[in-house]
Amino acid sequence: MDMDSPASVISVAHVIQTAVAPVFLLTGIGAILGVLVNRLGRIVDRRRKLAEFTSELRLLHAEELRMLWRRTRWIHRSITLCTLSALLVCLVIVALFVGAELRIDPGEIVAALFIAAMLGLIGGLFCFLREISLATSRFQASES
Repeated sequence: MDMDSPASVISVAHVIQTAVAPVFLLTGIGAILGVLVNRLGRIVDRRRKLAEFTSELRLLHAEELRMLWRRTRWIHRSITLCTLSALLVCLVIVALFVGAELRIDPGEIVAALFIAAMLGLIGGLFCFLREISLATSRFQASES
């Protein structure tokens, strides 16, 4: 294999080294998504349980149902933004490899994608924080 070829072992190894940080970031985002999906599942389970009640009991739990709906919307936004962030990190990795293969500098594209990924992750974490706030607001009100 010619060492000047775009797919040389050395250039591929260098790109892999560069891509390690985004891969670790993907692992972290994956863990966050696991937490978010678990929370969504718990909300859905609670809504299903309330849906099994008679109409009179459901009226008693109308406020809780509204709160569960609000929490569902916030956790959905969080999952969407964190998933978008993960997809953008994947595109960062792809851009690094494509840049190496085509012998072009993907620096500006990588920077833009990475910034967008971080903004998506930040937005997702803010939505998660809001959902947590809604989930605990009932307990905070009862302690006062």
